[in-house]
Amino acid sequence: MTEATTDTSGLTLLGRPAALPESPEAAKLERVPNPHPGERYLVRFAAPEFTSLCPLTGQPDFAHLVIDYIPGDWLVESKSLKLYLSAFRNHGAFHEACTVAIARRLVAEIAPLWLRIGGYWYPRGGMPIDVFYATGPVPEGVWVPDQGVPPYRGRG
Repeated sequence: MTEATTDTSGLTLLGRPAALPESPEAAKLERVPNPHPGERYLVRFAAPEFTSLCPLTGQPDFAHLVIDYIPGDWLVESKSLKLYLSAFRNHGAFHEACTVAIARRLVAEIAPLWLRIGGYWYPRGGMPIDVFYATGPVPEGVWVPDQGVPPYRGRG
């Protein structure tokens, strides 16, 4: 069995110091070629410490994000994704806006065969808000496990 290699020659963030982007819009999402084109498999990113700001009060909001996607020709480079998600720390937007914006940006940048995101937001005012987005039904033949985030009970 030969090992697949990934061309990283066009990356500008990986392996170098990188400043936190000023905003999600300014953040650069980088991609690399899928080393297994034509193979259907799932990639999962979990961001259990995602933060953004309430657009009305400026108070911090916290979420556990789980992003699942089936790659097409591209993979998202993980350092650039981490910096992109970190750019929301000083960004004011409602939970729904953040969650769906992240999904749409990933779809625009890497054109996955399928993507879903679960935004499991911690409560403010005594009520957690969970936001889910998917590009469509799960394609046949791909194992997609449960996202593993329990209903709110001191989520952790």
